[in-house]
Amino acid sequence: MKLLFDILPLIFFFATYKIAGRLPDQGAAFATHWLGAVVQGGVVGSTEAPALLATAVVIAATLVQFAWNKATGRKIDLMLWVSTSMMVVFGGLAVWFHNQMFIMWKPSIYFWVSGLIFWGSQAFFHKNLWRSTLGADLVAPDTVWQRFNFSWVAFFALMGLLNLVVVYFFRDYWVGFHTFGSTALMGLFSVSVFYYLGKHVEPELAAEKPAP
Repeated sequence: MKLLFDILPLIFFFATYKIAGRLPDQGAAFATHWLGAVVQGGVVGSTEAPALLATAVVIAATLVQFAWNKATGRKIDLMLWVSTSMMVVFGGLAVWFHNQMFIMWKPSIYFWVSGLIFWGSQAFFHKNLWRSTLGADLVAPDTVWQRFNFSWVAFFALMGLLNLVVVYFFRDYWVGFHTFGSTALMGLFSVSVFYYLGKHVEPELAAEKPAP
């Protein structure tokens, strides 16, 4: 259920893009009416309406999701702050300039920023963010945590590159890739690296830890 809630903005993005793409004239009229005030020139064309409407919807859905997490007292971690901020900034630029490249580049920049955060915290501050988050419940050797952290850094770097490959060479498939392909790859990678971590957890040490 939580996974579905987390990817709802992406689902809304995909659905809006496809619906507006099948009804280009109606989509352009709708976008001009509702987005005219925040679009350069005040008019949205039929070819750009699907991307701009989908972008506006995903911005709204992301903000609602963020507000819901805040209102219900759920922990909002650093990466959610980064993701929400980047969605508003890059989505807003895409809408204002009638240019979907801003929203298409956003995933790559998000992946690279995420990788830099995990790498920089380890390299410059000697702090493994994954260990800080999970270490209270999972006890594993230092080398395992370092490999776990580096695997995420490498994954984020590759995902950023893969996103741009799709943008520039398979653009017609980008919306589907961003919605489903990227999410599936993230899920598969998460399962594999957490399986690796689980194999090296030291339960006897965890059991010996004093209760807080």
